[in-house]
Amino acid sequence: MLPSLSFSQHDIKTWRQSSSMPPLKATDLNGREWNLADLKGQSVLLNFWATWCAPCKEEMPTLQTLHELGEADLVLLTVNVRESMPHVQRYARSTGLTLPILPDPKGVIAKAWGIVVYPSTLLIDTTGTPRQIVTGAVDWSGSEALGWLRALRQPAR
Repeated sequence: MLPSLSFSQHDIKTWRQSSSMPPLKATDLNGREWNLADLKGQSVLLNFWATWCAPCKEEMPTLQTLHELGEADLVLLTVNVRESMPHVQRYARSTGLTLPILPDPKGVIAKAWGIVVYPSTLLIDTTGTPRQIVTGAVDWSGSEALGWLRALRQPAR
């Protein structure tokens, strides 16, 4: 029998409204270029993680499931922080990850976004505005997280 994953250790907060959104331009492990500024009109889930982070590894299968569901107006991007590209490529192959992984080997992207806890996930609405930041492991295929993602399609209050 497989152990049950609890995902109970997460916190969701409103994004620092006084903070402007840092630019994000990067190339994923498959060579596709991503520019966050080009994704307006779509909701974005931007996840920061590392292979040494147990909670990151716990939630990664649920991010992969969300990616496979292929919601038309949701872009899922993950940023692997402070690990070599060959290491991350091996990890992705061994775990069957096909979701977009943007390497951040020096932690430059994470630093620009103020990320210090892993995993951290930004929920960005269709106007390109970060609404919330979630820290800790989340079941991204569960009803609570799917509700957060649905809310990104609605106008901010």
